[in-house]
Amino acid sequence: MAQQTLEECLQRVELVRQEIGKVLVGQKDVVEQLLWAVFAGGHALLEGVPGLGKTLLVRTLSQAFELSFQRIQFTPDLMPTDITGTNILRADESGQQAFSFQAGPIFAHVVLADEINRATPKTQSALLEAMQERTVSAGGVTRSLPDPFFVLATQNPLEQEGTYPLPEAQMDRFLLKIDVPYPTEEELKEIVRQTTTGHAVQVEKVASADQIAEIQQAAREVLVADPVLDYAVKLLLATHPGERSVASVNQYVRNGAGPRGVQAMVSLAKVRALLSGRYNLAYEDVAAVALPALRHRIFLNFEGEANGIRPDQIVRDILDGMEKHRV
Repeated sequence: MAQQTLEECLQRVELVRQEIGKVLVGQKDVVEQLLWAVFAGGHALLEGVPGLGKTLLVRTLSQAFELSFQRIQFTPDLMPTDITGTNILRADESGQQAFSFQAGPIFAHVVLADEINRATPKTQSALLEAMQERTVSAGGVTRSLPDPFFVLATQNPLEQEGTYPLPEAQMDRFLLKIDVPYPTEEELKEIVRQTTTGHAVQVEKVASADQIAEIQQAAREVLVADPVLDYAVKLLLATHPGERSVASVNQYVRNGAGPRGVQAMVSLAKVRALLSGRYNLAYEDVAAVALPALRHRIFLNFEGEANGIRPDQIVRDILDGMEKHRV
C-alpha cells in the first residue's frame, strides 16, 4: 500500500468525522467504533437508553456517504415481509395479471434497524440471511443486496419494557456491539444549544462507495504477525470456561465467543491500525477492539445474571490476565 494511498484514506475518514461532528455532540468513541465496522465491512449494534442520538448518528453517517439509506422502525407487529419485500399481483396495460416482486427496505446500502429488539424474534430473524449472505430469498428467487451493505441496528437495554432479546445466532452476525454512554454535563449543554436555535445543519457527502471499498481493501492488507494473531486467538479461547481461564469466566460464563469473535477482532483491529497510520497490527489494536467485538458473544450463566455481572467486566478480567502473562 503506497504512502499516498494511506494519506488519502486518512484524509477521507477525517472528512467523515468532521461531517458527523457537525450534527452529533460528543460520542467520539461511539463514532470511531461505528467507522471501524463500516471500513471492516460488517454490521454494528448500538445499545443505549432512548434519546442518546443512536438513530441520529446512523442517519448522519449515511448522509456523509454517497450511499442509499433506508430506516426500518421495528415494532411488535412488524412482519418479515415488511423488511424483505413480497410478491404482489399486478395487471399490465392489456389486463394480464402476473406476480412481481416489491422490494422491501432491506434493499439499500445502509439499513437502519431502529429499536430492533422491539420486534419479535421471528421478524428479527428475517435479517439473518441478509446480514450473512448479502442476499434475500423470496418467491423462490434469491436476490443480491447492494454493495456495500450494512445493517446498523439500535436497541434499548433489555430492562426496558416491551423488548425481546435478540437470538444468539443473530447477535453473532453483528461485527461489534457499541455501548452508547450518557452525555456529560457539558455535552448536554451543547446539545441544548444546537437543538433549540432552529438552525439546520447541512451534512455533505464526502465519501463514495468506491472510496469506502478502497479503505476496506487497504485495511485487509494490514499485516498480522503470528504472535499478534496468537494473542487474538488466546483471547477468544479465554472467554470459555476451563482450567486456563480467569476465575470470573469459570464462575459466571455459560458459553464463550465463537470463531466469528476472533475474525471480528482481527478485522476491526486492522481498521484501527490503518486509521492510526500503521501497516501492521499491534497487540494494543487487538486489546482496544476486544470489548465491542466480544461483549455480545459472551453468554452468562444463572449466577452471572443473578449477580448483575456484565460481559464487559469479563472481557476486562481476561485482558488483565493476559497482559500480566504477556509481561
